[in-house]
Amino acid sequence: MAKIPIDLKAGEIKKDNSVIVGIDLGTTNSLVSYIKDGKAIAVKDKSGTNTLVPSIVSFAPSGEILVGEQARMNLILHPERTIYSVKRLLGKSYADIQGRRSKLGYTIIEDDTDALVKIQIDDKFYTPVELSAEILKFLKQRVEEELGLPVTKAVITVPAYFNDTQRQSTKDAGKLAGLDVLRIINEPTAASLAYGLDNLNDGKIAIYDLGGGTFDISILEITDGVFEVLSTHGDTYLGGDDIDNAIIEFWMDKYGIAEIAVMDNKEFSQAIRLTAEKAKKHLSFNDKFSETLGGVLFEINRSEFDSIITPIVDRTILSVNQALKDAKLSIEQVDELVLVGGSTRIPIIKSRLSEFFKKNVNDTLDPDEVVSLGAAVQADVLAGKNKRILLLDVTPLSMGIETMGGLMDVIVPRNSTIPIKVGRKYTTSMDGQKNLKVAIYQGERDLVKDNRKLGEFILKDIPPMSAGIPKIEVHFIIDSDGILQVRAKEERSGTESDIEINNHLGISEEEMGRMLLESIQHAEADMKVKALQESVNEANYIVNASKKFIQQNTSILSEDEIQEIQERTSKLKESISSQDKNSIQSAIQNLNAYTTPLAHRALDKNIGDAIKGISL
Repeated sequence: MAKIPIDLKAGEIKKDNSVIVGIDLGTTNSLVSYIKDGKAIAVKDKSGTNTLVPSIVSFAPSGEILVGEQARMNLILHPERTIYSVKRLLGKSYADIQGRRSKLGYTIIEDDTDALVKIQIDDKFYTPVELSAEILKFLKQRVEEELGLPVTKAVITVPAYFNDTQRQSTKDAGKLAGLDVLRIINEPTAASLAYGLDNLNDGKIAIYDLGGGTFDISILEITDGVFEVLSTHGDTYLGGDDIDNAIIEFWMDKYGIAEIAVMDNKEFSQAIRLTAEKAKKHLSFNDKFSETLGGVLFEINRSEFDSIITPIVDRTILSVNQALKDAKLSIEQVDELVLVGGSTRIPIIKSRLSEFFKKNVNDTLDPDEVVSLGAAVQADVLAGKNKRILLLDVTPLSMGIETMGGLMDVIVPRNSTIPIKVGRKYTTSMDGQKNLKVAIYQGERDLVKDNRKLGEFILKDIPPMSAGIPKIEVHFIIDSDGILQVRAKEERSGTESDIEINNHLGISEEEMGRMLLESIQHAEADMKVKALQESVNEANYIVNASKKFIQQNTSILSEDEIQEIQERTSKLKESISSQDKNSIQSAIQNLNAYTTPLAHRALDKNIGDAIKGISL
């Protein structure tokens, strides 16, 4: 597989002397590493003391965007303008995070739909991809200052169970930060590389990773440098943040603090959260913690701490059991137990795991740094400097299909290992739609017009249904010879069609280099165009949905309510013509804020009508 070095400043393909860095984009902290004299090094701050960058982005009233420790200081000063734990929002919809929004100091706009989340700061709306890009830009600048060289290529890690949307969002954030993301690798694999476990022949390793916001347990088998994930299990909403919340709930109960008193005071909410985090870290090495906050002395001892987090530890052990069961392994068959993530410093976690696995844990490397160090090892492999580890053939460019508004929806990301089979579900955008065109493209830009068309086919004879009802699954299958087959099937009717494309890899090295270079050079402009088009698509959908809502619920809506919906819908249609993303999002939020309670009323009536006369 040929490498394609590109010079961003000169805008040309060049001889490759650049450093490829490894990045751990974490929920609580992020960091960047590189290989120096054959050893992985985590880059420290200017003071030379700390490798961790808090994964926090703050929008100062002046308009300046702050990242890391500077942003962290604004958690209390400007909680509504300071975003933390953004990794938990990557690839998530409003419905996914419903019920958790109240625990956040910042505003996620209320929209009970499957659309991806957006965060509102003043009159602007930001996606988790844009916010993650700010963290990656900060890390990029940090390593460039250390090396005295421009850095344009990176390996970024993700939890093993991140889905395709979350992985693509991570790649998009890298591109927006000016990075060519050569590979997305799983965090447990990275940890194994950092420990040099690729030297362990026929070894089975359990990677227990409890970070700030995510938990996963992965069972890997490594044979002659080849990594195979036997099983993985975990929870994208379980981590150190939940331990902090357990401490807060303990204090609220102990000192009689009402939940509403915390939720309604964002400054106090952030202050008590930071104090709980401090207590957690302190109790990992001490028997008691106490600190005065708001005139109240908050105390907790090690015994109390162990007691309140035992349910969280129990949840992780259940996942460990399931992962072993899925891998068809007994505890005795696990050769190594590796700990990853800052939360694994907590003594009760180490002791419970040692008891469970009946062996000592391997925590000789800094659990906060180990994933980033492993990503740097993988980067060294991609640079051709580490010959010990096998790299399977990969796809040189992303492939996907055209969606509404001429957007490119990536199904097989660049650098995916082949052979591969990936599927994604779609639906129709119009009522009664009988045919669906599937147009296949290759490239790294967000609009299909900037990419290379590989082919197209029509999925015909879809049974006429309302928009959004048909379930159409599109599969991309690439065999070991690089031959691409694309299939589309409507699940309810079984209607299907396909196409085989034999020349999708038949593209020159120079052309690939040009496409990659342009994707990075135009990343910011592409992201703006994509965000605008997605807003237009969302707005058009809501306009049509509002019309249907009035038609279907005339009997329970007053004339004033119908008129108000129509007026807000008209304002939304006007905002579409403005071609301003923030204006469209404000109009969407304005309409949703009014119609959401009406929709709940309609749902209650429909349910009531459905069960009338039924004896319970």
